[in-house]
Formats: sequence, C-alpha cells, structure tokens
Amino acid sequence: MTASGRLRRRALLRAAAAAGATAAAGCSRAEPSVQVAVVWSGGELARFREVVAGYDAGVQVISAGNDIDAFLRARQLAGTSPDVAILPRSGLVVEYARRGWLRELTPAASYALPPGMADLLSADGRRYGVWVKAAHKSLFWYFPSMLPEPPRTWDQLVTLTRRLGARARAGDGPAPLAVGAADGWVLTDWFENVLADVAPPGFYEALAHGEADWRARPVQVALDRLAELWRVDGAFPGGGRRALLTQYEESVIQVVYHRRATMLFEADFVDDVASRFRRGPERPETFRFPGARLADKPLIVGGDAAVAFAGSARGAELARWLSGGTAFEPWLRAGGYLSPNVSVPLAGYRDAVRRRLAAELRTAEVVRFDLSDRLPGPFTGSDGVGIWRIMQDFFADVTDGVAVGEAVRRATGQLATGARSAGRGR
Repeated sequence: MTASGRLRRRALLRAAAAAGATAAAGCSRAEPSVQVAVVWSGGELARFREVVAGYDAGVQVISAGNDIDAFLRARQLAGTSPDVAILPRSGLVVEYARRGWLRELTPAASYALPPGMADLLSADGRRYGVWVKAAHKSLFWYFPSMLPEPPRTWDQLVTLTRRLGARARAGDGPAPLAVGAADGWVLTDWFENVLADVAPPGFYEALAHGEADWRARPVQVALDRLAELWRVDGAFPGGGRRALLTQYEESVIQVVYHRRATMLFEADFVDDVASRFRRGPERPETFRFPGARLADKPLIVGGDAAVAFAGSARGAELARWLSGGTAFEPWLRAGGYLSPNVSVPLAGYRDAVRRRLAAELRTAEVVRFDLSDRLPGPFTGSDGVGIWRIMQDFFADVTDGVAVGEAVRRATGQLATGARSAGRGR
C-alpha cells in the first residue's frame, strides 16, 4: 500500500470511529432499533423525524452531513453500516449495489414514478433503491414587483439580462442574476437544463451512460449558450469573480432580502431559504427555465433515494414503507416537500407552488434526471473536483473575458478527460 493509501485508510478509520462514537453517544438499550443516515439537517431533518415517527417500529435518524458518501464508506469499513441511508445521488446507489453493500428492495404497491426515474436505482436488472423525495430543478425565482413580465424563451432571457445589466452598471437598478457559483452543483444545474434543451433525442441519456462524447456538438452548443448569458457585463452582483465566492444560500438572500439581483435560477428548495430571509409580504414567484422556443421548457429533476444495507431485513422493510404514498404525509402537510410518487394526490400539497410542480411531473412529456448525480466516481463532482470544478473553471473563463471558443475547448477537453478517468465516456 502506498503512503497516500495508508493515509486515506487511516482517515477512513478515524471517520468510522468518530461515526461509531456519535451513534453510541446518542443511543442506549432502550433507543430505536432501525438506524437511518441522511444528508438533511435543520428543518428538513426535523420534518423527516416527524415522518418516521409514524413507523410502527423505533427509528434513529443520524445526520451524516453533506458528504454522506465518506460517512458511509467509513461505516462500511468499520462494519457499522446503518440499516438505511437516504442518498442524494443515483450513481451512489448503483456503485454501492455493485460493491455488494446493499440489499435488493421491493417498493410499496402505491409506488409510481414519472418517466425516466424508474430504472435509475437498478443494477444488473435488480432494484436497490426507492425514491423518497424529488427536486424540480428547472425554475427561476423572482418578485413580480421587480420583474412584471418574465422571459419566456432563451433569447428573451439573454435580451433581458443585457438590458438589466446595463442598468446595473449605470447604478440604476439591481443586477439581473444571482448565482451561487461557489457551489459547483449550481453551475451543473444550469448546464443540464441548457443541454436538455439543445441536445438531439437520446444524447442526454447517452452522455449519462458513458456512450457519447463530451466534446460532441451538443455539449459545445450548450456551453456556447451559457457563455452568451454569463459573460454579459453587469450580469451578477459584484461581477463573475464575486459570484465564484457566493454560495447557494447567499445567492438566494441577494434576491429575497438584499434585492441586489432580480432573478435566481435553482430548484424548488429555494423557497426553504427564501421563507427564512425574505422581507415584507411579497412572495417570490417562479417561471420555468426557458428553452429555445416558446414551447421548449426543459424539466430536470433530482431526488433522494432510500437504500437498505446488506443483512438488514428491518432496513428493507423501512425503505419499502418510505416508498408508499402516505409515509411522507406529515412533511407534505407542513410544506417544503415534493414527492417523486405521482400517486400522491395533488390536493395533499399545502403550498400552491409544489402543487403546481407536482402536476408538472405528471404531465411533462420529457423528464431528465440530474446528469451530474448519475456520473461515476469523482467525475460526479464535489467541492473542488469533478464536473463541479470543471464548470467553475468554465464560468471563471467566460466571466474573465477568455474567448468563448477557447473556454469551450478547455471545458470539453476537461470533461472528456474526466469521463475517461472514471471509465465512462470519451
């Protein structure tokens, strides 16, 4: 074993020991018997605990933080895997299944999904996960008082950004766009929406499966479009370099509290932040990510999936219960939850925004699942690596004035190299 390998193994062992100590510190003989690891914290964690309080056996919920992959690898190495984990990336489900870490699952009879999601949690023809929470990732957020008429096509969005950017440079209004470019996943969400709009049928899926070239024309066109918008002078509060230091939550605050920007692109979970920080009675509204034509509206979804670890029959039972149409009713009633299960009645949604989004999941002709969440290994992206870092480099290039052709050439080369290193793609 190399020195770096020994250091990595020691780090994993330390993490496993810390995880075991954390679990032991919060558990006694009288405490819950089924253990669930989640990425959620704060309000989401509290809501999920309300959900599992309705299960007919005790459940202990552990928040593993944003890097749940590292947490679970450490627990697996230590032989202390939880019974169930809620994973934010479908690629992890497939990877863990092929490593033999997971138990095959059978969902509840009421489990029904939009097209394009059903097979993402399967490996070698067997299902190893069930979707329990969805994210609608094709939304722009704005205040009607600041933007009476939202753009309906991509060209209208670019024209509006140029007009508002000129006003912002003159000190006559807020910047057109807020973007949390310090979080690379925000930029990959932009890319995925544009790619879904411009790519020919089958290309997006082929890219996800490692069967298409990252230097192909559709990827170039998508990056060209992003460059067209992102390089607009005055597009972001403080400029592109400041945007690269702006995290996702801060970008929401720039719109809903400081009103330093007019529009924000991100998923339905924006309103979790907006509800905490907005000032005054006006609520932000949404419009769909605009496509090339009036009829084109990309629909990208993400989601969280429950898996049961090998050897845990109780974990498989809990995961099956979570896949049912009624398990998440407490969270549904409280608001802030979008179900991937299209059998859940629309009338069950408390807030009008998610009721509309749930209806869109039922009626959309084409649903694409978050591309970066499906990529293998480090290519899937995390802080400073993978597709997240590549998109941040591209954003830096186009906002710093690098010629678009050169910026696209660099990005597609990095993407192709990342795919090859992960063993998926060209």
